[in-house]
Amino acid sequence: MSVLYNAIVMIRSILFPHTSYTSSMSLVLLFLRLVFGVLFMLHGIGKLENFATLADNFPMVMGMGSRISLILVIFAELFCGIAFVLGLLFRLALVPMIITMVVAFGVVHHGVVAQGELVLIYLLVFLLLAVTGPGRYALDTLLGRCFTSRGDAFSTSTHGLKSKNGANR
Repeated sequence: MSVLYNAIVMIRSILFPHTSYTSSMSLVLLFLRLVFGVLFMLHGIGKLENFATLADNFPMVMGMGSRISLILVIFAELFCGIAFVLGLLFRLALVPMIITMVVAFGVVHHGVVAQGELVLIYLLVFLLLAVTGPGRYALDTLLGRCFTSRGDAFSTSTHGLKSKNGANR
């Protein structure tokens, strides 16, 4: 029970951080999420609109076909980009985004900074934001508050165990 409880608490603390952000820091993080998220989503929208053209010639990664690689990139750029902007499951959404940028920099741009500088900028911003979190103005922050204020089983130090009369054990 204790291992499961600790795992759930750890996952929740990663997905819904309890970090106290100042208003100015939260505004900076919101600005970064909006600018880089919308720009990243525009890349995904462009790929989605030109799917038929790109599907046959898109770079293959790890033996996956061009079509599957393109679908995964669209998922990362468009759908994870939306979650990134909203601050919804923020760190989870960053995983495919970061992987996409690592693969793009290494495979498509062959690790040459002059060819992949935009990809490298996205990668660095995403890594920094993975460390800082989404800020106060994010759905994750709101959801985290809902979980802890609701008094669910995993927000108490007694592992949520209640006696018959409703008191914590």
